[in-house]
Amino acid sequence: MDDFSVRRVAFEWLSAQVRLHGDVLPRNLLAQGFTLDGVRVPLLGPQGIFKPQALPEIPLSITTVPSGPYDDGFSSDNLLLYRYRGTDPRHRDNVGLREAMRRRVPLIYFHRVVEGKYLAVWPVFIVGDDPGRLTFKVEVDDVQYAARGLAAEPAGPMVRDEESGIRRAYITATVRQRVHQRAFRERVLCAYRDQCALCRLRHEELLDAAHIIPDGEPDGEPIVPNGLALCKLHHAAFDRQFLGIRPDYVVEVRRDILEESDGPMLLHGLKEMHQLRLHVPRRATDRPSETLLERRYERFLLLQEG
Repeated sequence: MDDFSVRRVAFEWLSAQVRLHGDVLPRNLLAQGFTLDGVRVPLLGPQGIFKPQALPEIPLSITTVPSGPYDDGFSSDNLLLYRYRGTDPRHRDNVGLREAMRRRVPLIYFHRVVEGKYLAVWPVFIVGDDPGRLTFKVEVDDVQYAARGLAAEPAGPMVRDEESGIRRAYITATVRQRVHQRAFRERVLCAYRDQCALCRLRHEELLDAAHIIPDGEPDGEPIVPNGLALCKLHHAAFDRQFLGIRPDYVVEVRRDILEESDGPMLLHGLKEMHQLRLHVPRRATDRPSETLLERRYERFLLLQEG
């Protein structure tokens, strides 16, 4: 079993898991991994820089745990900054990442968004090493390029030209945004115990984290008090002002919708939500901000009056 084969199968396995579960995956699934030639290959372990026994030299993945012992983050030029293991540049894990940089070997990046759940991103490449700051610089590439590069045994080190640098910088910037979005979604769904705040639907695949104040506006922060766990129907209805939510957590359906006749979905899916009290998180600090709800509700009233 060689390094090349392990990475190729790892990428294929991850692609299959993301198709099934989405790009936020449970830790137990990643820690179990897959079996290749009778050998189990986990994708992450207890340490941030992880090399399974199936690989001879270079790590397979790197993991960021927010609020953990290492201050990983993003640079102003949208590179991922990944801290060394410990403070010794010659630690075998740091040497392994340095070798990955030298050979242009693709890795997997995991970012923990909530306890036990990780955003999976691949392929990533180590593109810089700063021993003074005990930090590696990391870029993300398009999985299609990794597939092409691993379709056959590579002849030599990968070359980073200007085009690939621009592409990776853009993709790394989008990953930064995905990290925030996925973390927001998982925190909100966890606070609402994975159920819609209106209809209590519990199928996670059909649930969204809706912003009270939209992302991009002042106070539209990705924090739980600015979020609501809503099924896709009620998320769309909330975003399009079919319904509003008062600061006292009571739902109001728009008058013209209440007067409309359009079958059982409208009746049971929307009309019956009128005057319903929102199901809110148990912890007071996770409940929707009354101030933000009031601002959003004022927009709903303006539409009614119009």
